[in-house]
Amino acid sequence: MARGKIQIKRIENATNRQVTFSKRRNGLFKKAQELTVLCDAKVSIIMCSSTGKVQEYVSSSTTTKQLLDEYQRRLKIDLWSSQYEKMQENLKNLKEVNINLKKEIRQRLGESLNDLSLKKLSDLEQDVDNCLRIIRERKLRAISGQIVTHKKKVRREEEENRKLRNGFIINAKEEDQHYELVDNEGHYDSVIRFQNGGPGIFALRLQPNEPLSSQWMSIHE
Repeated sequence: MARGKIQIKRIENATNRQVTFSKRRNGLFKKAQELTVLCDAKVSIIMCSSTGKVQEYVSSSTTTKQLLDEYQRRLKIDLWSSQYEKMQENLKNLKEVNINLKKEIRQRLGESLNDLSLKKLSDLEQDVDNCLRIIRERKLRAISGQIVTHKKKVRREEEENRKLRNGFIINAKEEDQHYELVDNEGHYDSVIRFQNGGPGIFALRLQPNEPLSSQWMSIHE
């Protein structure tokens, strides 16, 4: 059964288009290889798929660059001259832009102002004022951010101090439960005794009518 004629137009389905590209590329490379072997020809094929991949076939006895050089030599043309001219023109434009930017920088620093007209001087002054306004606004935002950060840090430190103080008071109250004062007449050098069987501590009492009395009382229970 004869195959139907394929209509030559763009394949809309991306998958089918890529499959067709791969099949026909392989067939084209196969024919190029046969041409190279049978006819001793130098062949180079370069193609780019719709996916951006570069496909290349080059005869084993040469390179693509050698073929292009031979092509230019035989036809007496220069394939790179137009490209080189475009690159030179682009380079010239970039140099001019660079020179103008450097000049603007010097003018904003107060240099190279002699050649400016009154209108350009006024425009430059306006530009500098706008830049200063933007810088001041940015500076104020930075200062405000630092103030907010500092306030948060102070509040955090105050909260930590409050917790430490409350913890100290609670611990002090708990420790006070382990101590009590000796309730007796007279004056004592030490009036503290331990509860719950702590080490023995003695209190020296001074009687009102006696110079010094060595009456000892053991508080150790």
